[in-house]
Amino acid sequence: MQLKTWAMAAAISAVGLAALAHSGATGVMKERMDAMGEMGDEMKRLTPMMRGQTAYDPDVVRNAADTMIGHAGTQMTELFPEGSNGAPSEALDAIWEDWEEFAALAEDLRSSAEGMKLAAGNGLGGPGDMPGSGMMGTDQGMMGTGQTMMGGGQGMMGTGQGMMGGTPGQMMTTEMLAEMPVNAGFMAVTQTCSACHQKFRAEEN
Repeated sequence: MQLKTWAMAAAISAVGLAALAHSGATGVMKERMDAMGEMGDEMKRLTPMMRGQTAYDPDVVRNAADTMIGHAGTQMTELFPEGSNGAPSEALDAIWEDWEEFAALAEDLRSSAEGMKLAAGNGLGGPGDMPGSGMMGTDQGMMGTGQTMMGGGQGMMGTGQGMMGGTPGQMMTTEMLAEMPVNAGFMAVTQTCSACHQKFRAEEN
């Protein structure tokens, strides 16, 4: 089941990349599409490593995390000024209607990526080493569609990291992730991305 979870994580990043690769974007809209594309590329690069299909390389993880950190937090939110929605952007009005939540998810992405970078030297852990591993292994809808994660509880969706701790509302901080196997940080990143996309990005037709 864990293998399926990682496969779904790869699908999320691939969908994010494909959905944002539109032509005709200029200015800040193009900047944020390019940033999302770069992060999607890094997630696709990391996924087979996290699944044990390719050799683990901590430097690759650190470089990927640096890319995400550079596009997260305020670096992300400043690319979404008011009035920058509309085609070809898939940004929903919900971003500006619920700016605090959007900004919180952008910050969660930064802290999750920082935790993943710090944990790069820890290597991969097995299912029993992962926080909330039972949840990740059995709740296939969470990663399969992104809907269970979003609709099943606001505590999970609001932070993306609370789910990792197994207790609603329990934040997995950068420091906590740094002490765990690196795949815990990777999963925190994928959950945060999925939560943000589900609420704030228009679905492809």
